[in-house]
Amino acid sequence: MSEPAHDPEDGTGAPTLEKIPATAEETEAEAGGMSQATSAARFDPDGGSDGPAGRFWSVRRVPATLVGTVVLGASGLLLYDVANVRAERPAAEWRRRLADELATRPFDDPWVVSGAAAAMLIGVWLMALAVTPGLRGLLPMRQESDAMRAGIERSAAAMVLQARAMEVSGVQTVRVTVGRRRVRVSTEAHFRELDVVRSDLDAVLEQGIRDLGLARQPALSVHVRRPPKR
Repeated sequence: MSEPAHDPEDGTGAPTLEKIPATAEETEAEAGGMSQATSAARFDPDGGSDGPAGRFWSVRRVPATLVGTVVLGASGLLLYDVANVRAERPAAEWRRRLADELATRPFDDPWVVSGAAAAMLIGVWLMALAVTPGLRGLLPMRQESDAMRAGIERSAAAMVLQARAMEVSGVQTVRVTVGRRRVRVSTEAHFRELDVVRSDLDAVLEQGIRDLGLARQPALSVHVRRPPKR
């Protein structure tokens, strides 16, 4: 049996699975190397990309809405004032004041410098949004058809690998962090040799990563240790 327990300090939001500890008789019967405290290994994938690994592009709804609203409001207000001038009415006070400020204020004025810096930062932000795909939490999967692309959330991939790891004998708790290029696994084993547990985890998790069907297989980092004494 197992139950999920969320770690509030884990930035990834991935759950931690914990097994019910073995009985004292089972632990004494199989605990042959309790002097070893940790066992860790890192493995790089033996193959390259199995298919197109391009990330999904975000539609950027919030930035697009903000920019569209500001541009629409500013151009509508300006168009209304220009129509008033064409109808032989005086220009709006805000436009006359803005033209006067732009004509009289020096370039080193703090307000001019601040406005230019803000405009530059907004422009850089918009350019970065335009050239970056976003959706870092969505991992692309192998594309077997030109008409459809599939992806899996990092949190979902982590839960699948956690379930696989909990099937290994001796594993008590598992925490999995799935990145774009590496899967990091931190495990506590309360019985069996740590090297044996890590070797079993390596085999199970490597097969689990292959079964995820990712377009680019990430590397695997496994760390096994004894639980703290209570």
